[in-house]
Amino acid sequence: MADAVIPVLRCADVDRAVAWYATVGFVEEWRHQFEPELPRFVAIRRGSLVLFLSEHEGDAPPASLVWMRLDAFADLPMIELGGELLDQPWGPELRLTDPDGNRLRVGPAGPTGGGP
Repeated sequence: MADAVIPVLRCADVDRAVAWYATVGFVEEWRHQFEPELPRFVAIRRGSLVLFLSEHEGDAPPASLVWMRLDAFADLPMIELGGELLDQPWGPELRLTDPDGNRLRVGPAGPTGGGP
């Protein structure tokens, strides 16, 4: 397995978060919950990108920021997601906010896909 960094994003309801991230092409890989009344923890994947979504209050601060490069950048449903497309010095950048206030910055992969 290759080295990887996996951001953890705080969410109030993992089912709602998983459904929202599905619109950006992520699929649920697995979930964990110690007991039925305890918070849930979910892994989602889109290609080689993995995010952890956690209902545990101590796992991540609210309104985190993740910057991603996507091969299928042009295929994202930008308007449906309420995103803002900006022309940055490093190339196009889509700004999205998930239902829990976490911010995503998405750019195209490849030579034009830079990042701050």
